[in-house]
Amino acid sequence: MRKIIRKIMSTFLVAAMLVALSGCGRSEEADDPSREDEDSTIEIGMCFDSFVIERWQRDRDIFVQAAKDLGAEVNVQNANGDIEEQKKQIEYLIQKKVDAIVIVCIDSDSLADSVAHAKAAGIPVIAYDRMINNADLDLYISFDNEKVGTLMGESMIDAGLAGGKVIIIGGSPKDNNVSLVENGFTAVMEENGVEILDTTHCDGWRAELASEYVYGHTDLVEECDAIMCGNDSLAGQVVSALAVQMLAGKVLVTGQDADLEACQRIVEGTQLMTVYKPVETLARRAALCAVQLAKGESVTGYDVSGLSNGSYFVPYVRLEPVKVTRENMDEAVIGSGFHMKEDVYINVK
Repeated sequence: MRKIIRKIMSTFLVAAMLVALSGCGRSEEADDPSREDEDSTIEIGMCFDSFVIERWQRDRDIFVQAAKDLGAEVNVQNANGDIEEQKKQIEYLIQKKVDAIVIVCIDSDSLADSVAHAKAAGIPVIAYDRMINNADLDLYISFDNEKVGTLMGESMIDAGLAGGKVIIIGGSPKDNNVSLVENGFTAVMEENGVEILDTTHCDGWRAELASEYVYGHTDLVEECDAIMCGNDSLAGQVVSALAVQMLAGKVLVTGQDADLEACQRIVEGTQLMTVYKPVETLARRAALCAVQLAKGESVTGYDVSGLSNGSYFVPYVRLEPVKVTRENMDEAVIGSGFHMKEDVYINVK
């Protein structure tokens, strides 16, 4: 009988010791500063359209580093131009319970439900550079896109286009910025008696469609004095096609984004101008705004206006674009460190 009692007591003692030890373990784990830091790290989900356009790679790198400097981690997703894939990636970020989501949308009209799901999960959402229509966004941050078109138009007028003829080769019709840029451009054309011979768009920003248009509309191209391109990738294809027709440098061509090859074409004389959108400013500000929203804070330090996206009035951080021509290339692009002088002038002796 005594042996049985001793066995029972021993069992209780061992169990008590195990409970005490496990309790100590939990206490030490809870008090471990490294675990608290790990749990408190802000995670931002960033979902890109694709990295086909040169500038998005730069936006990504600057945003990730800026967020890191602010103590946040960034989960980067690349939808490769597939809107259904982008929706899946946003849902993935929601399931991961990230602290904020930043979206470079593929289709401005197709992500309202995805934004609603994120908001229902308590995750703030920022539309980066491209507006998401009819979505309850926490912030839209971009450049003044109508002014981008205005700068293109004014540059053509300054180069003698008044009373002439122009073709518009725009980007994806699903990108909300495309219509804004064209609104700014066409207003300048109308004010200066310029005839718009034709307007076309390149689905998915596929640059090869721009050259296909030039090859397929030789009569119109020979009649026009200028071609407004939605970005520098399209402009590059247009200039190449014009070169085949011995028209490069004779037809005024504009673009935007200040891609390196576009800057090279400008100093060489085959592209009139580009619109430089300081992506370092955009990406750094967006990173700070994302961290502020992730912390439940208000966006501060910027002039925040508002802009309607159809169903909602969205807080809007608006940045100013810069016109770049051969005359101010050194100051605007090289002086800012965006490109190196030896790279821009590599083909100019």
